[in-house]
Amino acid sequence: MYYYLKNLTPTQQIGALFVIVFGLLLLASITAFLASLREFADEARGEARRQELKRLDGMIRTSWFMMLIFWISWVTGDWVALTLFGLVSFFALREFLTLSPTRRGDHRSLVLAFFVVLPVQYWLVGAEHFDMFAVFIPVYVFLALPLASALANDPTRFLERNAKLQWGIMVCIYGMSHVPALLLLKFPGYDNKNAFMVFFLVMVVQICMVTQHYAARR
Repeated sequence: MYYYLKNLTPTQQIGALFVIVFGLLLLASITAFLASLREFADEARGEARRQELKRLDGMIRTSWFMMLIFWISWVTGDWVALTLFGLVSFFALREFLTLSPTRRGDHRSLVLAFFVVLPVQYWLVGAEHFDMFAVFIPVYVFLALPLASALANDPTRFLERNAKLQWGIMVCIYGMSHVPALLLLKFPGYDNKNAFMVFFLVMVVQICMVTQHYAARR
């Protein structure tokens, strides 16, 4: 099997990888569904089991979503991948900010974050300006956002509000934009195999989710 996979082209190897991963996810989905059909005489134990299966189902759905996004990005090309991950960043940042209530004085910073910082960051990836891509948010944006907030003349919890917005951008835009960047990087002797790096990233995230789930159970 190893020598068979080794002799495939990079595109065929990545295709085989997707077949294996989607097969495992399908098996996990079927197993979770069959487990949900089991009934328990003890109502308390049955309720605990249902809650656990509900959390497991959420993890499986998240895994499906992540792998589908990854697969669509690989199949459709660079600019579609950039647009897709840009949309994911947009909705992720929106969800992040719903957990961090903002004030009227943050509106300028929010407009900059959603309609300037996000598209510029992904344009830098698509244009392969990786030197600027690496410093645009942590250097220039982190200086510009507090300035925009200060111009609104709202000092209430100024540092706290800006810290939340900055790290929301750092996680949801800067961190997420590294996924399509991995697909565009060019390494000598590693042509057309960038998807393996993205797969490694996805696997690390999934392993962390599973580890956290079972650690919480204990």
